[in-house]
Amino acid sequence: MATTPYKKVPPIPYAPTDASDLYPAEDGKPMAVSDYHRRILMRTIQVLEEYFAQRPEVYVSGDILMYYVKGDPRKSVSPDVLVSFGLGNKLRRTYLVWEEGKVPDFAMEFSSKGTYRNDLSRKKELYASLGIQDYFLYDAEGLYLPTALMGFTLVDGVYVPISPVASGGLHSPSLGLDFHADNDGLGIYDPVADRWLQTPAESASARAEREATRAEEEAERAEREATRAKEEAERAEREATRAEKAEAEVAQLREELARLQVHRQ
Repeated sequence: MATTPYKKVPPIPYAPTDASDLYPAEDGKPMAVSDYHRRILMRTIQVLEEYFAQRPEVYVSGDILMYYVKGDPRKSVSPDVLVSFGLGNKLRRTYLVWEEGKVPDFAMEFSSKGTYRNDLSRKKELYASLGIQDYFLYDAEGLYLPTALMGFTLVDGVYVPISPVASGGLHSPSLGLDFHADNDGLGIYDPVADRWLQTPAESASARAEREATRAEEEAERAEREATRAKEEAERAEREATRAEKAEAEVAQLREELARLQVHRQ
């Protein structure tokens, strides 16, 4: 009995119904290489979120997968910190460039032993080609980058190194803020408002400290006023006693004078 030869059927292409299947929100890589990195990274994101809190059109995030070629999930990158203007600060699972309509204006990488070469080469070239205006790198250990803090801004499609400002920090043209690396970590300074930026917790703590100081000063002022009032009362009492004594002396003199007049008569 003859058998019918088996014909291979071309595989049916799989088209996911949910974009999250094609563009997952996680890449399986850790957010940071150490607790120290993570602490500084999270603080940086919180500081920027607090700074832009009153501007709902500004989106601040970090360690979010950014897909930059529609239909190709391999074309993705995950900046440690990013800031994008004109998007709105809604919560996102991923950053799809073609849906957002633009790339971030600012990206920052926290370099480590395993990433610094890529941060300085391929990733730098990628961010420049995508048109991300400012690209900053920070080396928390101060071991891998030429300097602990590096910054680049895009000029005619090419990243140009940012020179330090007078205070020693690096100014981000896109954010209008100065970044400083020191022994305490990474600080961000607002040169217009002339203040160091803080996280919400740090702001609340500073506010509570100011209120406690103000309350202490008020208590000290009230105590000084009470002391001054007591001194005034004591002085008034002394004045009254002196006046009473003077009146008694005058009365006594009048009596003496009256007796002398009677005696002369």
